[in-house]
Amino acid sequence: MSTGFFHVPIPRNEPVLSYAPGSPEKAALKKALTEARAQELDVPMYIGAEEVRTGNKKRLAPPHDHGHTLGYYHEGDADHVEQAITAALNAKELWANMTWEGRASIFLKAAELIAGPYRARVNAATMLGQSKNAYQAEIDSACEMIDFLRFNVSYMAEIYSQQPQSGPGVWNRLEHRPLEGFVFALTPFNFTAIAGNLPASAALMGNTVVWKPADTQIYSANVLMQVFLEAGLPPGVINLIYVYGPTAGDIIFNHPDFAGIHFTGSTKVFQQIWRTIGENISRYKSYPRIVGETGGKDFVMAHPSADAKALAVALIRGAFEYQGQKCSAASRAYVPSNLWEAVKGYMQTQLKEIRMGGVEDFRNFVNAVIDEKSFDKIAKYIENARKDPGNKIIAGGGYDKSKGYFVEPTIIESVDPLSVTMCEEIFGPVLSVYVYQHQNF
Repeated sequence: MSTGFFHVPIPRNEPVLSYAPGSPEKAALKKALTEARAQELDVPMYIGAEEVRTGNKKRLAPPHDHGHTLGYYHEGDADHVEQAITAALNAKELWANMTWEGRASIFLKAAELIAGPYRARVNAATMLGQSKNAYQAEIDSACEMIDFLRFNVSYMAEIYSQQPQSGPGVWNRLEHRPLEGFVFALTPFNFTAIAGNLPASAALMGNTVVWKPADTQIYSANVLMQVFLEAGLPPGVINLIYVYGPTAGDIIFNHPDFAGIHFTGSTKVFQQIWRTIGENISRYKSYPRIVGETGGKDFVMAHPSADAKALAVALIRGAFEYQGQKCSAASRAYVPSNLWEAVKGYMQTQLKEIRMGGVEDFRNFVNAVIDEKSFDKIAKYIENARKDPGNKIIAGGGYDKSKGYFVEPTIIESVDPLSVTMCEEIFGPVLSVYVYQHQNF
C-alpha cells in the first residue's frame, strides 16, 4: 500500500555521446558490432511469460550487407495474435492495480539499463538491423528512448496531480484508469525509440499491449523487449509478435476488447485503420482511442536574405541524414533565384566529401535504405525524374543493390513546383528543389 506523496526524479535529456576516436563509447560500440555480426540470433516472440518459437523462421540481414545473416525471427500467425490478446487481457487486472509509482519504477529502470549496460547493444542492433550510422543510432535508440521513458514518467505524475477544486464541505477527486481492453501498438522501422515508446507509454498508464513492430525493426525490438523484462515488466503487459500486418489487423480490429491503437506509419495505412475501426464501432465494448503519426512531404522555404552556405548545410543534413527516411526529412525546397547558384555549388561540393557505405565504418555518413522494396521504389522515382525534361539531376542519381541497398544522395532541380517528386513522399535520399524568382517574394 502506498503511504506517501511521491515525486518522480526530474527528467533531463540524456547526453549524446561523441564516439570520437579513442573514446570509450566508440570502443564499446565497435565491440558490440563485432559480437553481433559474429552470431546468428534466434529471435522469439514474447507472449505472456513464454518465448514463442514457431519454426517458421525469417532471415534478418543488414540492409547495407544483405548477404550477411544476423539471425532469424519466428513468424507467427492468427493463433499467435489471439494468444497475445488473451495474455494482455489476463495480465490486465494485476497491472492496472499496481501502484503508479510501481509502474514508473519499472520504466525508469529500463531507462537506466539503456543508458548503461545496454547502450552499446541497442545502438549496435539499430545500426546493423536498420543501417543507421553511429551518431544517428545514438540520438535515436539510446538518447531518445531514454528521454521517452524518463519524461513519460514525469508527464504521468503531472497528469495524476491535476485535480479538480473542491468547495466547502466537498472533496472532489479525479482518478485516471487504463482503457477497458487492450492496446495495439503498430510501430515503424525508422526509429527504434518510437518503436519502443508506442507500447511503453501505453503500458506506463496501466494498459496492456499487443506490439507488432515492422519486420525490418525486429532485430532491435528484440533488444528493447529484453530491457523491459530485465527492468521488471510483468509477463503479458507487453506482448511482442511478428505477424503479417493484415492478419493481425483482421483479428485485432474485430475483437470486442480492442481499446486503442498507438501507431506510426504511412498516411494510407492509418486512414485504412481509422476507416476499419469506424466500420466496426458496434463490435467494441468501449470507444477505442486512436493515436497516430503519419508521413508527409516536409519542405524548406528559403528567404532571399538567407545565408547561402548555411542553407546548403541545412538542406544536406535535413535531406540526407538517415538516408532521408524520416517524417522530418527535408524532401523538397523552395530556393530564391538570387541564392540558387551559390547554394547549388555549396551542396555539390559538400556531397563530394560525404562518404557512403556500411555502418561499421564510422566515417560513412550515408548508409543503405531499409530494404529492397524501398530501394526499388526510390530508384523508380529517380529514373522517372531523369526522363522528365522538366527535371534536372544536379547531384547523385546513382544506386546499386549488389551488396547493400545503396542510393546516392540525389538532388533534383524542377521547373515545376507541382512535379511528382515535389509533391509525393519518397522516403529516401532525394531532395527536390524549385527555384522561385526572388523578385516575386
